[in-house]
Amino acid sequence: MEGWGSGLAGVIIFSGSLPATRVAVADFSPLFLTSARAVIAALLGAALLLALRQPRPSRDTLLSLAIVALGVVVGFPLLTALALQYITSAHSIVFVGLLPLATAIFGVLRGGERPKPLFWLFSGIGSATVVGFALNSGGEVSLVGDLLMVAAIVACGLGYAEGAKLSRTLGGWQVISWALILSLPLMAIIALVSLPETFAGIDGSAWAGLAYVSVFSMLIGFVFWYRGLALGGIAAVGQLQLLQPFFGLLLAAVLLHERVSPLMLVTTLAIVLCVAGARKFAR
Repeated sequence: MEGWGSGLAGVIIFSGSLPATRVAVADFSPLFLTSARAVIAALLGAALLLALRQPRPSRDTLLSLAIVALGVVVGFPLLTALALQYITSAHSIVFVGLLPLATAIFGVLRGGERPKPLFWLFSGIGSATVVGFALNSGGEVSLVGDLLMVAAIVACGLGYAEGAKLSRTLGGWQVISWALILSLPLMAIIALVSLPETFAGIDGSAWAGLAYVSVFSMLIGFVFWYRGLALGGIAAVGQLQLLQPFFGLLLAAVLLHERVSPLMLVTTLAIVLCVAGARKFAR
């Protein structure tokens, strides 16, 4: 239960990522937004590591840290920022419902987990429900945006599973902090190259979006999320991501004034039942 509680806290924090990104890309380029959020989070992570005197990771963990960085520091933020130039935040959010399946698959490939067959049934039903909701939710539809979101989900699933495996020995917040530091030199260069010509005219909401994805989405959320995955299991706790689209849609409705349809509420109930079923057969 401790793992599930920590995982749920991470999901709630991550739910604000896409609405915040949607607001931020209105004034910042996707490349600058991705690199700037990584640089800010890396500096915060480095301060935490120094303040708490954490030992350096061993050399045999560098490959895993690089995979984490590629998946959740670079891949998912950049691909979603690009996607949100073509589709609405509400449309993009529902793709996050595919994350549990992606995380579970990579958990099997990279983490050595072996869920029961019924786990895959409930996971598949839950993911199909989310896809069905996406196809029937209306709004802006773009093949390019959808493909970018699918690629983002694959990258994120790999980063989640790899980070969860590593956090069992290194610690959850330490994993994301070291992954951020590993990517810092490259991200700092990209941030300087993609720096806006002027910051005049950039709306306060864009700055708020950058702050949220830098501090909460890129660092604090992972403290809870990786801890939850390590304690409760990658495949099991990963199913909580099925709830993330609906937390995100609620935030999108409040922050971006997007309509919340009755279909969303019905689908939410179906997703909750799938999460409960998947949890029961996860081990």
